[in-house]
Amino acid sequence: MTNALVVKAANLIRNGDIAGAEFALVSLAETEGDYALVAALETLPPKDLLAVIREYDTSKESVVNLVVTPEQFARAVVMERLYGDHSHVRLRGMINAVLFRDDSHTGEFIEAIGEVDGGCEALIDYLSDRDEEVVHFVTYDTFNVNRMEEGDEVDKAEISDRDWKELTWLLKHEHADMFEQIWPVLKKRMKERLRREAEQELLEQQAQEPQERRERPAAGAAPAAIADSGEESAL
Repeated sequence: MTNALVVKAANLIRNGDIAGAEFALVSLAETEGDYALVAALETLPPKDLLAVIREYDTSKESVVNLVVTPEQFARAVVMERLYGDHSHVRLRGMINAVLFRDDSHTGEFIEAIGEVDGGCEALIDYLSDRDEEVVHFVTYDTFNVNRMEEGDEVDKAEISDRDWKELTWLLKHEHADMFEQIWPVLKKRMKERLRREAEQELLEQQAQEPQERRERPAAGAAPAAIADSGEESAL
């Protein structure tokens, strides 16, 4: 039954019926138990498993997210990059949903992601919108970019947001080898982003200057109305 159900779920996914596929997988857990579902997910192609996980809805609990193993999830996270989602919204949603689920296996999932090719790159994408805060955290151990003094460290309890802050703290303090592969790339990306923003701002200023010069009268020139008035009186 398990093999037939996996085939059914895979066909539903290929037809775009993700909800139907998840329902089929959940029904397996209800009838044969969570271990049967874990075994089924192991035979499900990673891209199909990803299709289910990335549709995570925060308004409801996903049984698939609750039972997926660290190794299965790590493969799915890496494949997420193939979707080319530059906003990385789905990536952040699925990582948060699984890493910070209530069974407290966060460290195992982080390690599994780090061990698979492309795993650290996926975490770089996850943190890409927070590059400045992460780079600041490397030196000052605080996410407040306005704090420029060492010794203002935050502890884990202060940043347990089940989101990017908590993951960054865990990477730095509990998975240092992975973090050393992640933050230098974020720093490089941050510098490149700031350079592009500065260039764009300069271009906008240069485009504005000719307009301002056209609107501003030349030095020493009399206003047009006064000049016209003078000519009329001379006549």
